[in-house]
Amino acid sequence: MGRYRFWVGVSISALFMYVALRGLQLELVWRTVRQANYWWLLPGVGAYFLGVWVRAWRWHYMLRPLKPIPSRVLFPVVAIGYMGNNIYPARAGELLRAYVLRRKAQVSVSASMATIVVERLFDGLTMLAFVVVALPTSPVGRRYNTVVIGFSALFLGVLVLFLWMAAHPHVARRWFERVVARSVPGRWHAQAGEVFGRFLEGLESLKSGRDVLLIFFTSVLIWLLETAKYWFVMHAFPFKVGFFVLILMNGVVNLATTLPAAPGYVGTFDAPGIEILEGFGVPGEVATGYTLVLHAALWLPITVLGLYYFWREQLSVARVRRELASAPSVDAEEEPTLFGHAVNPHVREGEP
Repeated sequence: MGRYRFWVGVSISALFMYVALRGLQLELVWRTVRQANYWWLLPGVGAYFLGVWVRAWRWHYMLRPLKPIPSRVLFPVVAIGYMGNNIYPARAGELLRAYVLRRKAQVSVSASMATIVVERLFDGLTMLAFVVVALPTSPVGRRYNTVVIGFSALFLGVLVLFLWMAAHPHVARRWFERVVARSVPGRWHAQAGEVFGRFLEGLESLKSGRDVLLIFFTSVLIWLLETAKYWFVMHAFPFKVGFFVLILMNGVVNLATTLPAAPGYVGTFDAPGIEILEGFGVPGEVATGYTLVLHAALWLPITVLGLYYFWREQLSVARVRRELASAPSVDAEEEPTLFGHAVNPHVREGEP
């Protein structure tokens, strides 16, 4: 199954890259890339890492009901998660982040995965807000209306469900037990209930309206800082568009990266970004050169930093596979694979 997902992702990436590059004069794209002023990447990378630090603070805030963990401790874990998402398929970095947090701070995988899912919901809603604000100014706006409506219904629906679960955990547990009783073999009932209970613990930050607003506004700040990187990198190339155009581009490309793709979001990031810029009059070769360099500048620094922290934790892919195969906590059983390997659900939390 894991290999099937990988090749589906590679095929989708290849299709998107074909759409992005067809009809272009690749020698002009290469000339654009060679002539860029790469000094502008430095403030862009700085803005991006500031956004990653804000992500670590947001996660610290969401984890407070479970355990107070300083942002400086979470920053390396977030970087490792980004590295995992950039290198491995199926967003394996999210589970890797939960695994490293359990290892460092003894927070259950189920609870930390709940906070990560909530993070992604707020990220998605922020992207949708960006698109909705900027789309009326876009000459390609109508093309994305159906996508925006579909994603909005999905993200808002899941958020409403999680808000209800956080407000009524006992009712949610009863409904879960009914579903499990009808669909899961009896020997797994106790373990499934324990996993779900820990997942509910991870939704504690959604009980307070003030906390929900703070998480949302922090998410907006995170993505504005990432858009600032788009703006800085733009100055390395011979074109200018407004900040709202880059907000639209950021929103569209990040929604597109939710599609299955090769590791690093190859193609699903690039093709929509190029289309947005071309719609605002940027020549295709310039838009392509900018988007490819921007993609590399988003991918490379955080991946290198994540690999450094991964090495500093004295981890390796082989060790993660071995530990999860031989002695993962029971709360990890809802995550069936990491790096394509099954997770054994039979060891208690806290064991190495």
